[in-house]
Amino acid sequence: MDISTTYLGLNLRSPLIVGSAGPLTEDINNIKRIEEAGAAAVVLHSFFEEQLRVEQLELHHHLTHGTESFAEALTYFPEPEIFHVGAEEYLNHIRQAKEQVKIPIIASLNGVSTGGWLEYARKIEQAGADALELNVYYLPNDLEMSGAQVEQNYVDILRIIKSEISIPVAMKLSPYFSNMANMAKQLAEAGADGLVLFNRFYQPDIELEHLEVIPNVLLSTPQAMRLPMHWIGMLYGRVNVDFAAISGIHTSLDVLKMLMVGAKATMLVSVLLRHGINEIRKIEQNLIHWLQEHEYESVKQLQGSMSQMNCPDPTVFERVQYMKAIQSYEPVWKRFPNLESRQSIR
Repeated sequence: MDISTTYLGLNLRSPLIVGSAGPLTEDINNIKRIEEAGAAAVVLHSFFEEQLRVEQLELHHHLTHGTESFAEALTYFPEPEIFHVGAEEYLNHIRQAKEQVKIPIIASLNGVSTGGWLEYARKIEQAGADALELNVYYLPNDLEMSGAQVEQNYVDILRIIKSEISIPVAMKLSPYFSNMANMAKQLAEAGADGLVLFNRFYQPDIELEHLEVIPNVLLSTPQAMRLPMHWIGMLYGRVNVDFAAISGIHTSLDVLKMLMVGAKATMLVSVLLRHGINEIRKIEQNLIHWLQEHEYESVKQLQGSMSQMNCPDPTVFERVQYMKAIQSYEPVWKRFPNLESRQSIR
């Protein structure tokens, strides 16, 4: 059975990639275990633009502190280097991973501006990363900023990065655009090699006893896969990029559905945090079993077969299907008329 696929120009043994969210890829030994369990590639944890800014400011402070006393004193110091301990550690992490495993290593940059992380993208390429995932984690709250300006920021970041590095670049997106289809088209035209759908934003909680806003990380459930599945199915064949699906992928059946709507790869995160790295092996075995049972010869044979472009009934992806779903749903009391009376007796 041929379960190989291609993603971002990379030849992968299967469509199973370990995604960037969570702590799994921060440890080299874990990355080795991930490879042994059968993952086709790894997306490393993100390096944040804010980390780079803090390091630049700290280094500049130590190099220039007190030098204003003598006009010529600054000339005795070298030009401040952009990279410092944390930044260099991330680059070393890439180098070590490339030395110790054979699967592709995809680095991840998380930022919101076109500024200082451009040079760092070059460093990531030089460290040996096979590709770069741009995770633009952006929640605009400027009352004067239009939706068009927000979208242009994404396009500008991508275009600048693509002009400076030669490795493939994927954009990891949220679903919160006024026109997701147009946004995907803009990014493809700006040079994106792939789109990763969808990012799950951090949403804080409130701790009532101490009245504090606190982090609240919730692992995905299988229901979360519906949104990326819907959009990949609609965009496949219309936007010339490789699609990777992330969020809610927990079983081989989830993987199959994403491949059928047009995904080239599927990213596993929450399922591995819940059940362990060896779950990759189980998902792959079940994937192969299903393909054999249904007489497929390869993964490529089914990719895109249930996208809107190839689906026997394309309207299932559109508004008419929403109307049908709402109208066809029956509340539980209507389906089981005796249930309400039994509950009232209790």
